Amino acid sequence: MPTASFSPLPTAVEAAPNVAADHPLTNGADVAAPQYQRIILKLSGEALRAHDSQDNISPEIVSAIAREIAEIHALGVQVAVVGGGGKIWRGASASRRGMDRTMADYMGMLATVMNGIALQDHLEDIGVEVRVQTAIEIKNIAEPYIVRRAVRHLEKGRVVIFVAGTGNPFFSTDTTAALRASEIGANVILKATKVDGIYTADPKKDPTATRFEHITYVDALTRRLQVMDSTAFSLCMDNRVPIIVLDMNQPRNILRAVRGEKVGTLVSES
Repeated sequence: MPTASFSPLPTAVEAAPNVAADHPLTNGADVAAPQYQRIILKLSGEALRAHDSQDNISPEIVSAIAREIAEIHALGVQVAVVGGGGKIWRGASASRRGMDRTMADYMGMLATVMNGIALQDHLEDIGVEVRVQTAIEIKNIAEPYIVRRAVRHLEKGRVVIFVAGTGNPFFSTDTTAALRASEIGANVILKATKVDGIYTADPKKDPTATRFEHITYVDALTRRLQVMDSTAFSLCMDNRVPIIVLDMNQPRNILRAVRGEKVGTLVSES
């Protein structure tokens, strides 16, 4: 799938001023320049819910995620977010229990809209300008997804939250992240999960499992490692979009990854 024809972005921000030094979230500390200029942050739906909480969306968790996003946004990084429907609704799971898959997936897309609006609200509360773009038209609460408008928002310093998946059933939000990253010319996808990277085997089942610091697309496919679903992974590989799989529960892990520190597992062409 060809990428959109935007001017190529540098891998690192060249000679960028330390705009975060005076930002309240950095406490005036000297902050290293970011390695990536434009990123996609992929959040699972479960990421917005506290452990053992009865709420589908936990305000304290969303607030913490918003602050991490604000911190990297303060560096001048252009941030786009793709979230899942997670604890609200899973289309694939509902279809296995007898529901029509197409209808179940559309319900899952609506769940991502709720998560996106919650994140928007918390980001705006701390002074970050946000736009929500949806693949399914819901004009009262979100803009329709238009790639050039999304890029323009990013260029103006707004965080963009992509909701409602691709707008089509049978496609995961991982695929949405890969597709949007390819379309907007993102330098990297940060896949924030509950594990600290990609392992040779399930570390919960195999005590000898070891974590990769870096692995190529081809090696990941050969080893049948579950980085993303096959459609999403193929999009990243075809369009040379690197993926960093990291543990979002570790404070400032997203910031560390953006600054180029070794966090989690990097999946790339070489």
